[in-house]
Amino acid sequence: MENKVRIQDDLYLYVNQEKLDQLVIPDDRPVAGGFAELDKDVEKIMMADFKELEKTRNFTDANMEKAINLYSIAKNVKKRNKEGIKPILKDLKFILGTSDIKLFNRRLKTFVMNDYPLPFNIMVDEDFKDTNKHCLSLMGPSTILPDTTMYDDNNPQKEMLLNVWKQSAIKALGYTGLSSEEIDQFVDDALSFDAIAATLVKSREEWSDYIKAYNPFKTGRVNGLLKPVGFKRLLNKLFGFIPEVTIVADPRFLKGFKTLFNQETYEKYLHWAYIRFVLDNGKYLSEELREVCGTYRRVLTGVSKEQEPEKYAYNLASSIFSQPVGYYYGVKYFGEKAKKDVVEMVKEIIEAYKERIANNDILQQSTKDKAILKLQTMKIKMGYPDKVDELFDKFVVNSKDSLYKAVLGIHLVKFEDKLSQLDKPVDKTKWVMPGHMVNACYNPTANDITFPAAILQPPFYSIKQTRSQNLGGIGAVIGHEISHAFDNNGAKCDENGNLNNWWSKEDFKKFDKKTKDMVKQFEGIELPWGKVNSKLIVSENIADNGGMAVTLHVMKKTKDADYAEYFMNWARVWCQKATEQFKTMLLSIDVHGPAVLRANMPPRNFDEWYETFAVTKNDKMYIAKNKRVVIW
Repeated sequence: MENKVRIQDDLYLYVNQEKLDQLVIPDDRPVAGGFAELDKDVEKIMMADFKELEKTRNFTDANMEKAINLYSIAKNVKKRNKEGIKPILKDLKFILGTSDIKLFNRRLKTFVMNDYPLPFNIMVDEDFKDTNKHCLSLMGPSTILPDTTMYDDNNPQKEMLLNVWKQSAIKALGYTGLSSEEIDQFVDDALSFDAIAATLVKSREEWSDYIKAYNPFKTGRVNGLLKPVGFKRLLNKLFGFIPEVTIVADPRFLKGFKTLFNQETYEKYLHWAYIRFVLDNGKYLSEELREVCGTYRRVLTGVSKEQEPEKYAYNLASSIFSQPVGYYYGVKYFGEKAKKDVVEMVKEIIEAYKERIANNDILQQSTKDKAILKLQTMKIKMGYPDKVDELFDKFVVNSKDSLYKAVLGIHLVKFEDKLSQLDKPVDKTKWVMPGHMVNACYNPTANDITFPAAILQPPFYSIKQTRSQNLGGIGAVIGHEISHAFDNNGAKCDENGNLNNWWSKEDFKKFDKKTKDMVKQFEGIELPWGKVNSKLIVSENIADNGGMAVTLHVMKKTKDADYAEYFMNWARVWCQKATEQFKTMLLSIDVHGPAVLRANMPPRNFDEWYETFAVTKNDKMYIAKNKRVVIW
């Protein structure tokens, strides 16, 4: 095959150019190739199964039956179109009828339970200091633009995107019965409220340092800072008691809350909440409203049209019933032979990680011992869980209900269950990803790694691929997720997932220096669609680097190791074609680097890359030895 580029100059293009030329981005997706291609294949398989199950009603699982019932409601376009906006009119009347702060406080529990937009958000989460316990967390609202940095007047997208949102909101409000004068006022007020919120809440770069989201405040102090909101009164209604401590994810927001929510801004808040509620729930209403309310998202991501009703119905049902659907997929399509093989690979890579830690020449023995302990206690979740969470048994789907009512009923069950967990121990056996998801993750609070069944297919993994190819694919993904236990965030948690400094002062200083070196390696990289934020993506870059380091370590022990196959399959995994709008948005919000950099940057740090392809300083895929970074 003739290539326009040499592998020594661009590994990503050398491997993927032919595929990239063939890839077509679907009208209803912002991206094609790589993970998205596998996800599309899973979607196709499962949509066919949903259609068959709806027809035959041949169920062996009650929760799958409920999932199919929800799917049927969602794809009943005739019924949804006839209902129009009616299913949410009662809620809109309730929101708008909450005419002052005094009434707002009396109705606050209803606002929380029904998921009405609030000027703050509360949740029950794992306590980072003791991950066997739950805690109450508080954070600010989301903003209209994807990141607070996009509100800078010098950002060329700011006015365009806000105007798209504005026109979408105006059109959506036209269905509510408001006059044109009222609509204009509501939209202006919402934009004004959003602009204040954008000055208070964290940027995505700040959120990427998720350990800094753990800030314990006495609940009495939070109550004072949230005035005029009756926070303690709300907690007493929700839990029957007032937690002594609230974990504040964004202290700057809390301390500035009074500028966002007060007597003067209350009407702006109410109009903001009204519009947000319409736009958030339009997808459950008529096809016209689903189209209108999805306009801003489509422009933001470069998607040209909404999913067809049947596809939309499948994705909605499979998301809400994620575990039962993932279990169904895992049982039907995931082979035990593949599961056994990949589990063995995970164990092998963990052992290789232990060796690398033990032989690390910059860490003291006490730090090494703690790191190895973290590896020894790391739990593996492969394919799909042994059973579905009992919570799904509580979901009720009445075929006569509107789609909005059906979804709201499930939301209430889930939210009430979440609230009930506050004084209960954390169940660390729960899975955070379903079996039909094409992804993988490390959960820092449980110190576990999850590999759903759907990712265990080519190019990531196949029993028909060579071992070198599998190591460059799923092996590097496994190493990546393990490395998150030792990235700039995970390194601050111990083997139990607790926020706990297990490093010597000198060792952490050396690690911090390596982290900064990684930031520098990506700093200022310009791509045709924008500049990379190296601080935002540093944790994922550390994980990519660690995943490659440990799998190259395994390669050295592999019989008939083929490093060319390894590096080429590594690059194949990242093959991706995306809309310009989506790529631009990801630069602002995604903690993962662009696919081309994930393929091309890590190899440059390792001798095997230079030896395999005879890369020299005259080649573009070359980094001087003193600038190469290997952390783990």
